[in-house]
Amino acid sequence: MEDESEQDNVIEDDYYSFLNIPRNASDEDISSAYRRLSKLYHPDKHPNSNNKKEAEVLFNRTRKAYEVLSDPHKRAIYDSLGIKGLETEGWEIIQRTKTPQEIREEYERLARLEEECRLQQRTRPRGSITVNINASDVFNSYDESYGSGSLFSSVQVSGMTFTQSIEAPLTTKDTLIMYGELGVHNGNGSGTINVSAKRLVSEKGWVEIDVGAGNGLNVALKGFRTLSKRIFCNGEILTGFTSDLAKFGLAGSLAMQLDKYTIGYLTYKMHAQTGMSTIIERNTPNSYTAFTIHFGLLNSYINLSYTHKMPERQLQLKSTGRVGTFGGFIEYGAEKKVSSYTTLATAVRVGVPTGVSLRVRLSRGSQNYSFPIHLCDEILPAPVFYATVAPLITWTIVKKFVIDPILKEQKERNKEKQRKLNKSVMLEKQKEAKAAVELMKATFSRIRAEEEYKRGLVITKALYGRFVYPQDRNLEEEATIGQRDEVIDVTIPLQCLVSDSRLVLHQVTKSQLPGFYDPCVGEEKQLLVQYLFHAQSHECVIKDEDSLRIPKQSHRVNTT
Repeated sequence: MEDESEQDNVIEDDYYSFLNIPRNASDEDISSAYRRLSKLYHPDKHPNSNNKKEAEVLFNRTRKAYEVLSDPHKRAIYDSLGIKGLETEGWEIIQRTKTPQEIREEYERLARLEEECRLQQRTRPRGSITVNINASDVFNSYDESYGSGSLFSSVQVSGMTFTQSIEAPLTTKDTLIMYGELGVHNGNGSGTINVSAKRLVSEKGWVEIDVGAGNGLNVALKGFRTLSKRIFCNGEILTGFTSDLAKFGLAGSLAMQLDKYTIGYLTYKMHAQTGMSTIIERNTPNSYTAFTIHFGLLNSYINLSYTHKMPERQLQLKSTGRVGTFGGFIEYGAEKKVSSYTTLATAVRVGVPTGVSLRVRLSRGSQNYSFPIHLCDEILPAPVFYATVAPLITWTIVKKFVIDPILKEQKERNKEKQRKLNKSVMLEKQKEAKAAVELMKATFSRIRAEEEYKRGLVITKALYGRFVYPQDRNLEEEATIGQRDEVIDVTIPLQCLVSDSRLVLHQVTKSQLPGFYDPCVGEEKQLLVQYLFHAQSHECVIKDEDSLRIPKQSHRVNTT
């Protein structure tokens, strides 16, 4: 079976782009576009044997697009799921389905049937490795041997922790989870292993039973329930047994959606660390804020966290402050998404009585690698400075000489993979586009002559693809464009779209317009249009999926 990610990279026909209509087009718009292209591609209008064969192909594609978009049921499937939805087997209710919601529900039902067949072969492994490093001797000015030893002899591994879990869905409602932890700290080791069974009781809740062994036998019963549209809760009952002691505990939380971005929590725990917390979280597209007040028998504190998100740079800047019974700390750091599956994060913590520490975390897929480094027991300028600056310098060097070359190579591999997957498709599209241009030539001559006669909209040059377009380039230099860049000439197809001295292109890819094809799969593309209107020169450049309406006064070229 072909990999799903490969299927996602295969280019599908875009019926809206082919008909040059918006996605919210009315039935009248669809019919009008169909009539226009039918007149252009109808085989009877091309008696030549070679042209007639090509016209049949384009006419059939036009008719297919019209059949899908003019049928409310098929259009709803296509809008929601694409061509793969139309090709899904088992559409028992397609003829009686009345709404897009019912159509999607039926598709999801069919998808669940297929998913159940694959559940037995799926597991979701997750793991993490934590290495605790003690580097406090490097900055300990009270140590008599300070400066006498090497840097590496002053750094010690004080502990390590390994966790691993495997999640195996048994049915669409039942999941089996196995997880364990093994840790070593200052020469003392410990470990636990747990088996958990989770069942989805309904769309509103689930229950889970967890049995573990390590330091005695531990049994936990957990549950989650949605109480209303804005309120949900979860709870947990804990029991533990050793050779001479039995333990019991309770934990639970009640949450309420306060607004679109804000959730409030009330939590209570009664076991080794009994306490109650009030938490307010606000998560927006550009920031995350959390405020916590915790009252406990052993420790009480106030905590404030803030994260500034920069999605365009795939970067998050994080800060946290806490004041409590046992002191407080300030923590600041950053998290950067290095690639699709890799995230790197660093954080510096300065506090009393914990001192200064640096934490580095690398997440790769479902695996996490964490390195907490304890730098100093006291708050001194040197460890704070190095903990802040060293990761920045290291990141700059590693990014420039390691990550950027790898990502560049990976990007090129992905583009090449996409080109190979679509090679046969694009060859067919290219052949189809050239045939369409041949069929358009008579229409092109007629429309252009009409526009020239009334001094209307005349497309003098149109290029589509990937090219560099300096803003200060003059018109004489345009002759060189296309000789070194991946572009195609689309002057004829664009002129054929002109109606009543107007040209409108919608917010869809231009690569599937009649007479177009993608000359550079995987690359960002542009459309350059030079045209005359009232015998005045105009020019514009747009991105592939931008809309275009011409003529425009702002496009006028100043030739003086």
